[in-house]
Amino acid sequence: MQDHEYALVGGVNRAKIGRYITLVSAIVSAGIVFVLLSAVDLAKKYDLSVNLPPVVLSLVGAGSVFVALYWIFDRFLWRLPGVAMFLRVPNLSGDWHCDGQTLNPDKSPSYAWQATITIAQSWDRIRLHLATATSTSDSVAAAIAYDSIDGYHLLYHYRNTPAVTSVDLAAHRGFGELIFSKDLRTATGEYFNGSGRFSFGTMRLRKK
Repeated sequence: MQDHEYALVGGVNRAKIGRYITLVSAIVSAGIVFVLLSAVDLAKKYDLSVNLPPVVLSLVGAGSVFVALYWIFDRFLWRLPGVAMFLRVPNLSGDWHCDGQTLNPDKSPSYAWQATITIAQSWDRIRLHLATATSTSDSVAAAIAYDSIDGYHLLYHYRNTPAVTSVDLAAHRGFGELIFSKDLRTATGEYFNGSGRFSFGTMRLRKK
């Protein structure tokens, strides 16, 4: 499975971030070109033979600088605590221990299960991988919503694949919602399955 885009609800609009990076790219590019041309002029002043190929200027153009800055922002900068707080996007990356509880139709406990949830996240892409002893699940769509009272909500749609040894289980799709604590160390949530396995229950997560 591949990482996929995720929607932001209540966070800073991604288009605005793109415009900010574009503006910074133009300023940085202009500054680099100015420094390079000034260095050439200075070299000529002292009768030094300096050749500045056009390809060098193209490499420091605003487009190239934008690609570099966006990559740095996407991979690293957005995770910084102050930046993440401004963007209202939590860094959920890492491994989480999950205690699950399947419920009966009357909401009484049915059976308990445990899993490890691995979340891979960048500024604009995410993936949740859940592994139990009998199956694995991978997210195919997700959204993160900011709530000033409850904290961050993660809503995701997933596809489950049973292990080859689990002959009594069927592949299915489902939906989950997790609410993370403000310190992003624990979460509680619910899930329900359909299209192959009709069940629902609760989850409690703890960051490893």
